[in-house]
Formats: sequence, C-alpha cells, structure tokens
Amino acid sequence: MKIILVRHGHPDYVKDCLTPLGHEQAEKAALRLKDEGIQQIFSSPYGRAQETAQYTARILDLDITTLDFMREIKWGSSDGKAVYADGHPWDTSLYAISLGHSLMDESWTKQAPFCNNIVFPEIERVAEQSDEWFRSLGYEREGANYRVIGENTNRTIALFSHGGSSSALLSHLLNIPFFYLCRAICPDFTAITVLSLSDETGTLTAPMIELANDSRHIKGNGVTYKM
Repeated sequence: MKIILVRHGHPDYVKDCLTPLGHEQAEKAALRLKDEGIQQIFSSPYGRAQETAQYTARILDLDITTLDFMREIKWGSSDGKAVYADGHPWDTSLYAISLGHSLMDESWTKQAPFCNNIVFPEIERVAEQSDEWFRSLGYEREGANYRVIGENTNRTIALFSHGGSSSALLSHLLNIPFFYLCRAICPDFTAITVLSLSDETGTLTAPMIELANDSRHIKGNGVTYKM
C-alpha cells in the first residue's frame, strides 16, 4: 500500500477555510497528484483540509471519506500552570533544543514547563485511532510493526490533514518521537509525504518513506511555514 499524506493549503484559521492562495496551492497539488494512481481519498473533518482534498477528488472523480481523528491536535496548559510558548509543538521542540535536550530522548517532556501540555493526550488519541483505521485498511498493529491481514492492500490512498495531526500520525507509524518530527519535518502548505508498506498477506511490515515534505509544486510563492 502507498499512503500519500498532504497538508492543507494556506488557510484562514479563523474561518477554517482556504485563502485565495490556499486554493491556488490546492489546485497545484491536485495536478501534482493526478498521476499517482490514488484510489481512495481521506480527509480531516476541518474545512481547510476538506477544501484542499476537493481539488484532488474532483480531478480524479473520487469521493472523500472523513476521518475525525485526523482533526488538528490541540496544545496548551492542562492545569492552568505555565507551559512554554503556550504549548505550541514546533516552538516547544526548538526551546528543548536550546536547553540542550535530545529530541530523540523524551525524558525532558516529563519535566516542567513541558509536562502539562494537553498535546500529549492528543498525540495518544491519533495513535490509538489510527490503529483502528489501519486495521480497516488491512494492517494490524503488532508491537512496533504491522501485520498484513487484508487482501486489498495493493493500492494507493491519500490523506489530507494538518501539520500537527500528520506529525502525530507519522510519529506513531514510524516509531519516532513526536517532537523530533516537529523539528525534522516542518510541512509547508500542501507538502506531500509518501509512505509505502508491503502488501504480502501475513507478513510483518513497517512503513518505508518514499518522499518527505515535497512542496516543489508551490515553491516561489513567498509563503513560509506557519502551523
């Protein structure tokens, strides 16, 4: 199976929709994706992801299946006490680095001012519910890997979502710390990441990264990353 992850286009966060620039980016992404052999499209329930997905859905004449668990994650204080940068994951990862912490060693997340961030149960939510989704796709979580249990796994799907929820998903799929991914992959608008898994029924498999954070289709638009 090939899984194509796509971040939404440039958004109006208040209205939860795409800006004119975001629509342009979504159209360019659809043209980029049209020859990838996508057979099924999934999306976060949020408007900015749905609107981005619609461009690819229209060009391929496919329906969009909504995955509620891929809605954008939340962050902030869980108990009213201070949490660094209001808990923003990308700022948090940079601050942890400035203190000399290794993002591959998650022990620092157990300490103040990091431990009371509501992002942690949000990450767990995505991980747990993604296992249910993967089971429906024909892959059963087994330890850190996946057992191929389905027969219809030789296909390509696309998932349109967000910087935070897609990082939480990748963290779980690849067994890589979430905050490390926040530093290693900062997805631009409509950035494309491609994973592949074996389709041989009965085998154990793990996702292989074929492409990460590809936004060449929108380069030169003058917009920098902002979560």
